[in-house]
Amino acid sequence: RNMSSAGPEGRKKMRECDGLIDSLVYYIQGAIADHEPNDKATENCVCILHNLSYQLEIELPESYAQSIYMQRRNISSNDKTPGCFGTRSRKVKEKHQDTPLPEEKSNPKGVESLWHSTLIRIYLSLIAKSTRNYTQEASLGALQNLTAGTGPMPFAVARTVVQKANGLPSIRTMLHANHPAVKKTAVSLLRNLSRNTSLQNDIAREVLPDLVAVLPESVPGSDIACETTASVCYTLYNLTQSSSHNARLLLSADGLPKIIAISMNDSNMFSKASRAASVLLYSLWSHTDLHNAYKK
Repeated sequence: RNMSSAGPEGRKKMRECDGLIDSLVYYIQGAIADHEPNDKATENCVCILHNLSYQLEIELPESYAQSIYMQRRNISSNDKTPGCFGTRSRKVKEKHQDTPLPEEKSNPKGVESLWHSTLIRIYLSLIAKSTRNYTQEASLGALQNLTAGTGPMPFAVARTVVQKANGLPSIRTMLHANHPAVKKTAVSLLRNLSRNTSLQNDIAREVLPDLVAVLPESVPGSDIACETTASVCYTLYNLTQSSSHNARLLLSADGLPKIIAISMNDSNMFSKASRAASVLLYSLWSHTDLHNAYKK
């Protein structure tokens, strides 16, 4: 577990180590099957996999990277260069988001397991069944790592989490966790998921009211709470930016007074949270059909 956080070279060596990742996955599967999601060894295994999934897409061996980005190039070359404005660039982005998960094999080995849907489901199962904070945080963090970035893999993993593995209910529960780091990681994962335009309505329907509920009444004092609040605001920004329906959902969840209060916090004008809330307010105002509702 310590070695897996030693940096890029350490991660690379461990990913290449024959049988190591397979053994970790095998152990966790056994723990879940035996209804023992809270043992210390399972926590260690998940924390190692969390670390090995960090910057995975960037650090993948060339053979994998080529197959992923070859698909991406083929998609892009079918369209003319998208302009700065209009729906064209959005269409290219949405097409790109439909790229299949790279090399999804029925019996993954080694590094292939790290992005495989089997392990994605294991993480979601641990989030739902484990009561150990470190296990929950590492499972959420691994999914956060896998959904970071703009390549085909993050978008495909996001689609698996939301649509194929029905992971939102488990993630939503973690928004109300007592442990600040677990809550922060759950929000960061949702922020990554919410960048995928094809999933935004599903996410808004399932978790938008909960996101509003975890917003504080004003800018919080601690750094971790401030970062969490900023992440919530940017997630809400993603969900409402191009959807008047989702903006109305935010309004009906009584989100506006909280967001205004966070944006206007005088004692900490330049905090991440205040800035994020201001960006969100500016975006919400772009829905002209809601101006009367906002004013009320």
